[in-house]
Amino acid sequence: DIGDIVRGKDLYLGNTYESAQRDKLEKNKKEIYGKIHSEVTNGSNGEAAKERYKDTDNYYELREDWWTVNRATVWIFFLHVMYQRVMFTILEKHVRWGKVTLMINAHVLNGDVPTYFDYVPQYLR
Repeated sequence: DIGDIVRGKDLYLGNTYESAQRDKLEKNKKEIYGKIHSEVTNGSNGEAAKERYKDTDNYYELREDWWTVNRATVWIFFLHVMYQRVMFTILEKHVRWGKVTLMINAHVLNGDVPTYFDYVPQYLR
């Protein structure tokens, strides 16, 4: 689940190749969150941010806050990508995924963001 990956709580270890890719991803995320941490702690509320985001190794608290603020945007992005792929498949395969398209359209139009699974432990999903 993308939320678990962003927050650094993904339980899936995968095979050797995937583990190597996951290590690369974690290294990149540490660099990205390190830059975000620098920007946040140097702003007008820098002292409060430094107090809140003490973990400068993995930035778990910062990751959690970033996901809370941005998960709706990330979800809508994925819905639009899926919609484009589904539409391409429909055009290519002649209405093979019609029901999926309607479901995705309903979520996009209603602005629904089903992120209620974020706080269900991954092994229970």
